[in-house]
Amino acid sequence: MSEVTSEDVKAVEEFGVKYKTLQKEIAKVIIGQDEVIKFVLISIFSKGHCLLVGVPGLAKTLLVNTISEALGLDFSRIQFTPDLMPSDIIGSEILDENRNFKFIKGPIFSNIILADEINRTPPKTQAALLEAMQEKSVTANGHHYKLEAPFFVLATQNPIEQEGTYPLPEAQLDRFMFNVWVDYPSFEEELAVVKATTTNVSSQANKVLSSEEIIKYQNLVRKIPIADNVLEYAVRLAGKTRPNENAPEVVSKYLNWGAGPRASQFLVVGAKCHALINGKFSPDIEDVQAIAASVLRHRIVRNYRAEADGYTVEKIISEIL
Repeated sequence: MSEVTSEDVKAVEEFGVKYKTLQKEIAKVIIGQDEVIKFVLISIFSKGHCLLVGVPGLAKTLLVNTISEALGLDFSRIQFTPDLMPSDIIGSEILDENRNFKFIKGPIFSNIILADEINRTPPKTQAALLEAMQEKSVTANGHHYKLEAPFFVLATQNPIEQEGTYPLPEAQLDRFMFNVWVDYPSFEEELAVVKATTTNVSSQANKVLSSEEIIKYQNLVRKIPIADNVLEYAVRLAGKTRPNENAPEVVSKYLNWGAGPRASQFLVVGAKCHALINGKFSPDIEDVQAIAASVLRHRIVRNYRAEADGYTVEKIISEIL
């Protein structure tokens, strides 16, 4: 672990101030959804990706657009449909006027990608995102292209209307740091939304951070120290989800598969970022617990008995915690 300097201490304080300013700017446009915004920002500063699950009309697209404006980043929205091809995401080669092949970059060449209704496109097209998400690069026609940092994929899924959808493969689900449930707003929040969106007055978020600052804070998140007992707790927590002779009874009884090592990594990095946004210089067990459900939710696979007994993923995770 690299040594922490006085500049890092100052950077932690700066990060806390910038994060609060960021929240205020986003709140100008997005009413409520504080937890969702928090998890999206944590995943960006942790160099992760985020999967949002929620019914239509809950401002998921507006949320991503607003965050990209506040962060001063390029934003591309890709509507995933059954006829979408990998080249529609990555780009394709064309013959120019001099009869030379020229690569035209696709929408993947942005800082923030909104993959809208990602499960409505076939696995071949879903796989076009895999290399970009993991390697931060794409390969097209034998040529390798690096994606500009910071790079972040936010995908949405509709939990209803499963007809004509293609469930995400486990390998691709595992590449998302968080699976965040977007719920309906409260009565007061919905009232405020309706008031704000049924007039000619519109709000816009101002730019708070530059790309360079985001990369600086991403590096800071990974640099802050973590105590051995917190590190061990995160790894044990991921291990508890795996059915074996040492697993808790609820896991052995209701799960087919548990979370892999990537979950342990995201629990640690996410806890570090959660600590930073709360003004702490080092994460504790409470920080790990605060993000655990969103890290584990899409990494554990229930068996038929869990469904028969009405044991949800949330209930299993809460018992493990």
